[in-house]
Amino acid sequence: MISASTAHIHVDEGGAPERIGGFKLLTVPTDDGKLTPELVDREAWGWGDEHRAQPLVVSITQSTELGTLYTAEEITALADHAHERGMKLHVDGARISNAAAALDLPLRAFTRDAGVDVLSFGGTKNGAMLGEAVVVLNPEASDGLIYSRKYNMQLSSKMRFVSAQLIALLEGDLWLRNARHSNAMAQRLRNAVEAGLADGSIRGVGFTQPTQANGVFATLPDGIADRLRESFRFYDWDASRNEVRWMCSFDTQESDVDAFVAELARLTTT
Repeated sequence: MISASTAHIHVDEGGAPERIGGFKLLTVPTDDGKLTPELVDREAWGWGDEHRAQPLVVSITQSTELGTLYTAEEITALADHAHERGMKLHVDGARISNAAAALDLPLRAFTRDAGVDVLSFGGTKNGAMLGEAVVVLNPEASDGLIYSRKYNMQLSSKMRFVSAQLIALLEGDLWLRNARHSNAMAQRLRNAVEAGLADGSIRGVGFTQPTQANGVFATLPDGIADRLRESFRFYDWDASRNEVRWMCSFDTQESDVDAFVAELARLTTT
């Protein structure tokens, strides 16, 4: 399976995809978390070579681990490229609702209509207590999936309780309203920090990625992250360069963002 080197399946699952799934991850470095057909070709080779793991799937994340977005056209190009080489395209959609809200497109425009074969649809990052769905868009790409689900212990008992949450999200526009809200809170955060940098009330903060969905990636002066974490929880992204990731969610309030920015301003100017 070919993925970006920053992909969640590579970085954050403790090796489970390879250990449980039994496939080799072939990762490609990217600046923005996004694959392109040219980047895919760095690992799309060696078919028929018994010494090399056979590339069978391209996996992308929408929105990416770096908070960036694929356009529908970019996904179509990747799907076409993968299919021409006998591979399938999988989309990790843990935050796919945020992508739909940001792109102002229906989900099908950059999944089914773009040639995606299998989609992992995320619920828990958009308001559900638990539950994700594997959405098979191309039945030919899912041979044996129902058996794999069972022997990997992912067939939940009383699955109707999981399904009820996804139904609640998807029957109306709750999924979209939640995603739009979290995206708006991230943009509010980005705008407030940029305004603070412009007027001098915030100092020494930089940005490493565009804010396209619900994540803000920033660099902070030495020591500020740990002091800020005394009041607000967030992750280091690349501690070697003081890069952090600030995520906003469906339940982030404007007052939460404003309090965070005020504390950031206090810490960077005192």
